Amino acid sequence: MTRPTTSRLRRRTGDVLRGSPHRRMQVGFLIIAIVLSVFAARLVQLQGIDPRSYAQMAAAEGQVPVVLPATRGEILDRNGEPMAETVDGRMIVADPKVTARVAPELATILADRLGVDYFETLERLRVEDSRFQYIARQVPASKAEKVVADIQERFEDDEGRPFAGLMTERDPLRTYPNRTVAANLLGFLGTPRNDGSAQALAGLEDSFNTYLSGKDGEARYQVGAGNKIPLGDNTVTPAVDGKDLTLTIDRDLQYYAQRVLQQTVVKAGGTSGMALVMDTRTGELLALADYPTYDASDPYSYAKELYKSSALTDVYEPGSVEKVLTVSSLVDAGLAFKEQRFKVPGKLHRQDRPIGDYWDHGTIRLTLAGILAKSSNIGTVLAADQFKPGQLRGYLSEFGLGARTGLGLGGESRGILPQGAAWTSQVGDRIAFGQSLSVNAVQMIAAVNTIANGGVRVAPSLVKGAARTDDGTVVGTDAVTSRRVVSADAAHETMLMMERVVQPSPIGVAPGAQVPGYRVAGKTGTAQRVVDGRYDGSLTVSFAGFAPADEPRFTIYVVVHDPREGSGGGSVAGPAFAKLMSHTLRRYGVAPTGAKPNQTPVAW
Repeated sequence: MTRPTTSRLRRRTGDVLRGSPHRRMQVGFLIIAIVLSVFAARLVQLQGIDPRSYAQMAAAEGQVPVVLPATRGEILDRNGEPMAETVDGRMIVADPKVTARVAPELATILADRLGVDYFETLERLRVEDSRFQYIARQVPASKAEKVVADIQERFEDDEGRPFAGLMTERDPLRTYPNRTVAANLLGFLGTPRNDGSAQALAGLEDSFNTYLSGKDGEARYQVGAGNKIPLGDNTVTPAVDGKDLTLTIDRDLQYYAQRVLQQTVVKAGGTSGMALVMDTRTGELLALADYPTYDASDPYSYAKELYKSSALTDVYEPGSVEKVLTVSSLVDAGLAFKEQRFKVPGKLHRQDRPIGDYWDHGTIRLTLAGILAKSSNIGTVLAADQFKPGQLRGYLSEFGLGARTGLGLGGESRGILPQGAAWTSQVGDRIAFGQSLSVNAVQMIAAVNTIANGGVRVAPSLVKGAARTDDGTVVGTDAVTSRRVVSADAAHETMLMMERVVQPSPIGVAPGAQVPGYRVAGKTGTAQRVVDGRYDGSLTVSFAGFAPADEPRFTIYVVVHDPREGSGGGSVAGPAFAKLMSHTLRRYGVAPTGAKPNQTPVAW
């Protein structure tokens, strides 16, 4: 049989194609079926027979995960003013497959322009089998874009195109616009960890890190030559932004308190100090100042010891301010009253050592009000002799001594309130006038505020509303508790005695604490300092008080550690109290009550 020639086959095929439409459709379907069979076989091979190798191939082509940072919540003052905020920032990332060949030059530029470590950057730019490495985090947006643009202009790839080894991604930047204002409370963020999570290093940033952070998202996409592939396998899990934290702090009052405190400590030659302003009725802290402090926007220029609030972490003996608690407890227990008469000797000989006053005197006749006004240690001990065993300690516990205040800041000390066998008769004598126990400043202002608030202790607060700390504790004004410690009558009678403290000599010892036009109730404090477990000869001086005395609105406490010799609570802390109280009353529009100070007798 003779085979058809090639020309004949072509003619026959042409005839078929020129034949009926039905025949042409059969041929077309046959061709399509062959093509689809090829694709199907390949798909089975990739996804069914060897899926692992397929995933490896996808990764080799440049599929990378990128953190989508959540926007950190702001920390705001009571008026909504930002104290810690998040602004637009960028992370700079590298594709080592592209950057490895020019890594030394790139590392030099990046270290010079961004301040990153040269050797660590060099290593990241050369990582093998990687298409994504963090180079710098939280860089101001304009700065990051400028650096990357300059590098892209300077380098070209192997084909003469703009360099694509570096790119930027959104990375919000934390800032502290008020710098030193409330830095002791705010804390700060360090360089983000390798997983992109915030590294909170102190203060509220640390205690409420989870609350503020939110939850980062993630984007997964494919890259080629350092660029995203638009039609690649891209998936996005959105970030959940953090919550704002609103404080009870008044930013402007905080600034003023820090300035007054610094001037007071420096003028007195002291080493450190604290100044606190509290709303008498709510327990909200309007200012909580420490000196020295630091700049939260440049923390590494300061010693690590300053990354705290000394008003919570440091304990000290309160001295004669504590006499307010002793006297009010006596009155509440029905053991004393403001005009009760005492003969006060020049020395009081007790078990281990004689007790004296800060001034020399023979036997003098003082009322209970006079004992408080002149701050007599001897008179206070004589009055406290009327307590039953354990009675004073019970009152001091109710005032909040020996227990943490629970403001929400980490590192708070509970202080020391002796108990059991540690409370000897000698210790009890000294505790009555403010030695042999220790407190932190927030504990002490809350205790004095109890008298201002009619005998009801309201827990101090630093956070508006309610927020959860990282240890799971809910704190804030919505979680504040209160309890009655002494009766309203006992608190009022104590206030009348405290009012005599600010009268000029020979009645009181702190006329410098007066606020013109207002009735002021207060108490001085001077105590020996315990350093490294022993009294070192230095002092802590203080003044605590409230105004208007007859309708209290604010309680203020000023403490100065280690002032020069001859300093006292009335002469150093009293004037600082007056400045702060005067400013606070004016700022909040509190008018004088118009009443005259009481004339409770101090001697008989």
